[in-house]
Amino acid sequence: MAAGSVIQYSGHKCFRHRLVLSILSGKPVKIHEIRSEDKNPGLRDFEVSLLRLLERITNGTVIEISVTGTAILLKPGIIAGGPLTHDCPLSRSVGYFLEPVIMLAPFAKRPIQLTLRGITTDDNDLSADLIRTVTLPHLQLFGISDGLELRIKKRGAPPGGGGEVQFLCPIVKQVKTLNFVEPGKIKRIRGISHAVRVNPQFSNRMIEAARSILNRYIPDIYLHSDVYKGEESGKSPGYALSLLAESTTSVLFCSEATSKPGVAPEDIALQATRALLSEISKGGCVDQKHQSLVILLMVLGSEDVGRCRMSQPTPRTIQFLRDIRDSFGTYFKISPADPTKPDSSDLLYSCYGTGYVNANRDLA
Repeated sequence: MAAGSVIQYSGHKCFRHRLVLSILSGKPVKIHEIRSEDKNPGLRDFEVSLLRLLERITNGTVIEISVTGTAILLKPGIIAGGPLTHDCPLSRSVGYFLEPVIMLAPFAKRPIQLTLRGITTDDNDLSADLIRTVTLPHLQLFGISDGLELRIKKRGAPPGGGGEVQFLCPIVKQVKTLNFVEPGKIKRIRGISHAVRVNPQFSNRMIEAARSILNRYIPDIYLHSDVYKGEESGKSPGYALSLLAESTTSVLFCSEATSKPGVAPEDIALQATRALLSEISKGGCVDQKHQSLVILLMVLGSEDVGRCRMSQPTPRTIQFLRDIRDSFGTYFKISPADPTKPDSSDLLYSCYGTGYVNANRDLA
């Protein structure tokens, strides 16, 4: 919905992705009617915090927020990068802030060294563990690998937080074209179970329960118990299990479950395990949590046709494809991946890359 040169949207959904697309494409974006019908209208504290973080990562970005907080205008600058520290509010985990930063970081002027403090694992966003073990390897598909790292210094469970993670990302001139169409067969399952400020035995109980299901399918299972003590364990008690399955062609599927009051560790483990099996059954080469990241990097790829096999798009992915059309004018061709198998729901996503070159880097 472009009016003049400003792209206009309404509503608070897909807020992060629209800001990222604006900064990468260099087109200003205006978002209005943000929770205008709500009892508590306007931007939430975590959204304001994200705007502050994006303003610090970039140079020359102008953000205007209306008096009621129900409308914002972002005029993008260049992505500067460099060392930064940001305190995240306790309403969302650090994953909420890391996802948009990961999309921007490779195209910065200087390599980003970002320290985020707050909650490291919650139910709403990807945990620090999954970002480290699953999201970052997806960047390696596009040739972004040397010096790419996420360090979990301290864990922080909700509601008190107290966690700390450090994200390091190199800069690239251009991302490679993706051609990822072979899902392969699942060859190994890995997992990290952690328990902070509770009985350390909870961690082992989660591992035992997860194994009771996973051992039926595959022998190569390694679930690691990650114990943090004292200062490093944050301010609140909690435990969680993150699982990932890897295939012969390096496809990664992931799932996680976090502790809830009154729910036994075994039930948390079963929830994570079933979620992983459900994700694997959907098929494709990229799991549903990472569709948007891969689609964005395909659009920014060199001027060639990129192809990727994925499962059915989630509603968020469908909206993201529409937003990409507004920002970059790129359309995707989506066709059945295997027309010979009518029962297969896998789709082949293909697009022509825009040949996006990191101009910020040349100024350095």
